[in-house]
Amino acid sequence: MAKPAKPRSPKRAITLGGGGPAAGLHIGVLEALRAANITFDVWSLSCIGAWVGIVYNQSDAGKEVEQTYQFFRDGVFRDDESYERFPINTVFGPDWFTATRAMMEFASKSNNYDNIWLPHRMMDSIKESITMLMDSRKRRRGWDEGDVNRWILNQVMAPNPFVRYLTSMMYLSNVTGLSRINYPNSDFMKGIKFEKIKNPEKPSIFHNAWNLDLKELAFFSNRPMKDSRYKGDISASTLCACSALPFIEETVTIDRQAYCEGALVDTVNFQSLLEEHPDLDEIWINRIVDAAQIRKPNNLHDALANLCQLFAATVGEDDVRLFKYHLKCPLPGEKSWNGTVVEIQVQSKIGFEWNHSNLDLGRELGKEAAGNAIAKYHDAGNGSGELRFIQGGVALR
Repeated sequence: MAKPAKPRSPKRAITLGGGGPAAGLHIGVLEALRAANITFDVWSLSCIGAWVGIVYNQSDAGKEVEQTYQFFRDGVFRDDESYERFPINTVFGPDWFTATRAMMEFASKSNNYDNIWLPHRMMDSIKESITMLMDSRKRRRGWDEGDVNRWILNQVMAPNPFVRYLTSMMYLSNVTGLSRINYPNSDFMKGIKFEKIKNPEKPSIFHNAWNLDLKELAFFSNRPMKDSRYKGDISASTLCACSALPFIEETVTIDRQAYCEGALVDTVNFQSLLEEHPDLDEIWINRIVDAAQIRKPNNLHDALANLCQLFAATVGEDDVRLFKYHLKCPLPGEKSWNGTVVEIQVQSKIGFEWNHSNLDLGRELGKEAAGNAIAKYHDAGNGSGELRFIQGGVALR
C-alpha cells in the first residue's frame, strides 16, 4: 500500500517595510518567526526593511538573528550615553567632500553672482523699514512676533547681498541631501557579504528604489525578475539607493541614473510580488511605522523624525489597505488570489531614536507582536483555497 503523500509546505513571502530607527521591530519579528520554524521563500523589501532582510540572509546559518542585531547595534545605532548629546546615528553623516566640491564649483561660476546686488530692492527695504517704524499704532500696541520675523526675513536678509549669496549657495549648489551613506568601498558596507545572498539555496530577495530619471519604481534582486523594471543584482549601492530618503540623504547614481527611496512610492511592492510569484500561499506583512507613533515634537530632532516617519507611516497604511482591498475585489480580467495574508501589527511604543535602548525595545516589541500573530495564525488553522486575512500584534491605541 502506497504511503500517503507528505503535505506540501506552504510557499511564503515576507514583506519588510521602512521605518529607520524602528528597525528593532523587524529583528524581533524575525526572531519570533525563526523560533516558530516559519521560513520564507520570498523576501520583498524596502528602506530599512531591505537592510534588515539582506543582512539577515547573508548571515551564518543558525546565527541570523544575533548577527543581524549585532550589525545594527555596532554599526548603525549609537550607545545611549553618546546619543544623548549627539542624536545622530553612526552612518548618516554629512558628505564633507561633496559639499566642499559643490561650494567651490558654485563660487567659480560667474552666473551665480547674477542678481546678488539689487540696489532697488535695498532701497525698497529701507522705505518699508522706515514706514514700519513710523507706524504709531504698532508702536502703541507693540510689535507682533510674526511681523518682526517677517521683517527680518524680507527686509533684512532678502536684500542683503552677502546673505543672498550664502543662501543661494546653500539651496542651489550641487548637494542633493543632508547626509550620505553610499560609500560602497567603506568597511561598513563591506561588512555585508552580498555574494552570499546569490547562493541558489537562498530565498528570492528583491527590493525597490525610485528611478528619478525614468520616473518609475525599479527593482534589484538576487536573481533575475520578469518585471521590465528589474535593473540588476542587489549591491551596496542599490541598498543605499532604496533608503536614500529625499532631502535627508543624497541620491544614489547607478548606471548613470539617479535613485532615491522607493518606500514612499510603494511600501513593499505588493503588485510585483504576486506577479513574480503567483503561486504564493501566504504573505506575511511587517510594516513597522504607523501614524499612532507620531508624537508632538519638543525639538528639531523630534520634528525631523516626524517628517520622515509620518510620510512612511501613512503611505504604508494606505498601501496595505489597498492591497487587501485589491485582493478582495480584483479588477475585471484579473486572476483572483486565494491565499493567507498575515499582518503583524506595528507598535506605537517604539521611538525614533537611533540608540541602543530603542533598538532593544523594538526587538522585544517585535517578538511580542510576532508571537501574537503566530498564535492567531495557528488558531485559524489550514485555510488553503480561500482568501484570509489574519492580524496579530499588540494594540496600537
